[in-house]
Amino acid sequence: MINASLKEMAAALAAKKISSVELTQLFLARIKSLNPDMNAYITLDEARTLAQAKLADARIANGDITPVTGIPFAQKDIFCAKDWRTTCGSRMLENFIAPYDAHVISQFDHAGAVNLGKTNMDEFAMGSSNETSYFGKVKNPWDRERVPGGSSGGSAAAIAARLCAAATGTDTGGSIRQPASLCGFTGLKPTYGVVSRYGMIAFASSLDQAGPMAKSAEDCALMMNVMAGFDERDSTSLQRDKEDYTRDLNKPLAGLKIGLPKEYFAEGLSAEVAKVVQDAIAHYRKLGAETVDISLPNTRLSIPVYYVIAPAEASSNLSRYDGVRYGHRAAEYTDLLDMYCKSRAEGFGAEVKRRILIGTYVLSAGYYDAYYLKAQQIRRLIAQDFEEAFKHCDIIMGPSAPGTAFKIGEKADDPVAMYLQDIYTIAVNLAGLPGMSIPAGFANKLPVGLQIIGNYFDEARMLNVAHAYQQQTDWHKQMPEGIA
Repeated sequence: MINASLKEMAAALAAKKISSVELTQLFLARIKSLNPDMNAYITLDEARTLAQAKLADARIANGDITPVTGIPFAQKDIFCAKDWRTTCGSRMLENFIAPYDAHVISQFDHAGAVNLGKTNMDEFAMGSSNETSYFGKVKNPWDRERVPGGSSGGSAAAIAARLCAAATGTDTGGSIRQPASLCGFTGLKPTYGVVSRYGMIAFASSLDQAGPMAKSAEDCALMMNVMAGFDERDSTSLQRDKEDYTRDLNKPLAGLKIGLPKEYFAEGLSAEVAKVVQDAIAHYRKLGAETVDISLPNTRLSIPVYYVIAPAEASSNLSRYDGVRYGHRAAEYTDLLDMYCKSRAEGFGAEVKRRILIGTYVLSAGYYDAYYLKAQQIRRLIAQDFEEAFKHCDIIMGPSAPGTAFKIGEKADDPVAMYLQDIYTIAVNLAGLPGMSIPAGFANKLPVGLQIIGNYFDEARMLNVAHAYQQQTDWHKQMPEGIA
């Protein structure tokens, strides 16, 4: 069952071929065997997980079934889950027990899904390799000397190693799509505001977005049906009619116009990755789509813009962690100010401190106009680039990442090189657009992802485009050696 789709698992559960408890125990056994080396999970609670599975079996017996009832999911440790330790990968929240459920968690609970545990992540979602976690680095199941990508690296490794049926992630600048590319699965970052951020520990509020991470586009569509929807507790949640994201999965692609940005195929892209992506695009032509050349001229500015705006918002969001109300507090201090300084110095890691300092600087008097305001103006230009591009195409395609998974520690001492891992994904977050990555092949025996970018609220079309490709290829079904 570890390779079954969500639909296949649901059918087996409904037909009583397997119980939710049995399915959950299967994954728990795999976690017990593989997680000590892989470090994909931070927190497990077997008793609580099996109790949820028993409740799911009771629901199934009573005919109270949704497409995900009884299916075991992993949850990124950025989502508050009531009575679960919720750390956000940081010493600052090492012992924090969430008193309430995030919207995403409650949506899965209401649907009868099972929570396998909380997955490892870059501290406060700041990173592209899952090396900044206080709880240790995560290893890529395809090559355990390499990173799984970040910040949703724990969820990524769990999916690739079949330590869950599927998982949740968050994407601030590519943190679903980049690990999806590096670990060989499907990951979707929805339009900003489609999935509520309530109970999702904030990094950069105008960029953060939760999304599904799974083996296939069809699985992601089923998860979107659970995750998406208006939530009045989140002021950025969009009030829209409920969608069925599976509705267009089997539509033909004849007449689809695919835009190919010249900036995504320029210097900096690995030649091996470029070939895999071009081959995937050629396959789309065989499926009836046509390609058009487009330009996104401000793409080159997306990295500097992001690393002004995101740290500025992080500086503001993380000011709440002062050792007073909750989170880490220093054991010894002389006065209130000393407690603030020591608690934050001990509780935050190096990358988080770096971004807080940058963010505080760009928001300070005398620099706000020169940096933060200017970055917001360029952000608008980046969004306008996409607006113009979508006048000429329906979907934009390109690489998800400039290369394959790199060695653990290879870029740890070079923050700029690490930041450039998100060069093809960040602009999508700055514009608030939906984007996804799907497996497209291998380079040097490591997975390569094809990025699909849609216009606002075009997730159903993107899932259709991805599903059509996955019906004709089996890249998304490939498993790393030694984890069966």
